[in-house]
Amino acid sequence: MTREVRRDPDSMISRRTLVGGLAAAAGATAAGVTGALAQQAQPAAPLGPPSVITTPPRDFGPRGAPTTYFWDPDIIAVDPSFNDIAQPNTAIKRLATGLLWAEGPAWSAQGRYLLWSDIPNNRQMRWLEDDGRVTVFRTPSNNSNGNSFDFQGRQLSCEHLARRVVRYEHDGTATVLADNFGGKKLNSPNDVVAHPDGSYWFTDPPYGGQLYEGEPDVAGGASNPAGKLNPRIGQPAGFVPGKRELPTNCYRIDPSGRIDLVVTEEQVPDPNGLCFSPDYKKLYVASTGKGPGDTGPGGKGDMFVFDVGADNKLSNGKRFSDFMIDGVKCGPDGVRCDVNGNVWASSNAGRAVGYNGVTVWNPDGKLIGRIRLPEVCGNICFGGPKRNRLFMAASQSLYAVYTATQGAGPG
Repeated sequence: MTREVRRDPDSMISRRTLVGGLAAAAGATAAGVTGALAQQAQPAAPLGPPSVITTPPRDFGPRGAPTTYFWDPDIIAVDPSFNDIAQPNTAIKRLATGLLWAEGPAWSAQGRYLLWSDIPNNRQMRWLEDDGRVTVFRTPSNNSNGNSFDFQGRQLSCEHLARRVVRYEHDGTATVLADNFGGKKLNSPNDVVAHPDGSYWFTDPPYGGQLYEGEPDVAGGASNPAGKLNPRIGQPAGFVPGKRELPTNCYRIDPSGRIDLVVTEEQVPDPNGLCFSPDYKKLYVASTGKGPGDTGPGGKGDMFVFDVGADNKLSNGKRFSDFMIDGVKCGPDGVRCDVNGNVWASSNAGRAVGYNGVTVWNPDGKLIGRIRLPEVCGNICFGGPKRNRLFMAASQSLYAVYTATQGAGPG
């Protein structure tokens, strides 16, 4: 049997068409080879290491690709003077992750560990310098925020939930340093620093008056006016919720125990991070955004500086910087000074990729450098055995990088 094969005239290719097609293909191939050779002849663009702003972005973890070509690509010298305090041949490292909101890093020089707060998880964490192990240091922590160490090596903590500042003594007991001013309960102490004269200075904004970082006010309070939130849910029996009673001020705890008002809400609304200059003659105070229950305009994401007199009175208050960089608001939160008087501030630029991390300013308020992180940075501190490593508590992670300078003051 012979099978008949039917051919569609429209599908048949003539010899002429075939030859023409082969010739065109050959020409295209020759042109492609020529173009490829021409491209190879041109110098290729230099390859750079991955960074925050690359696609895909840099992996900061231990298995991430190397990024240091002498200078870390996410450490930026805005001014040549920054090269004197930034350390070459070192990389930003992510030391821990899996947190809800990392805050309040502080370095124990005696214990050689870093502790910080994971506020929503109601715990303090610890990173051990000898082997890099991360452990839970204290839980519950009363939703602690800022931490520090004084000149005797004792830990200081600001507690949102209990609305107080505490000191942990060497024997393990806790001393309440401040929980009210003039008989009125504090809002939610945020950050605290020690002074060589034995006093402690702290800020008291209202950010702990919310479910995520503490507890809202009782019904009718500033952060719970409608009374729909129940601040007792999730708390142990006998917990007594508080109510906002004070403006957002800054205070000084005298060695005698007396508490003095040093910066009013009118001077610095919603005060947050604070630190002294190396000679303790200047006080820097960050003013962050509007907090829960604020009736006024709230902070504007800038920083103020004051002269500190011999009598601990502040004067000549002025705006240090508005923290606008390239048209982006890099709102400060935590702040530390180095031994040269430069101001290092954490940066919250929201969704502006490449501007979250740390900004560095000289004492005159001039931006000299930036450190880019892939997360909003809440607070920083200097630590390590030589106090030359910058630790950065950033949203869900903890980062660190070595510097060519040292932090001023303990903790």
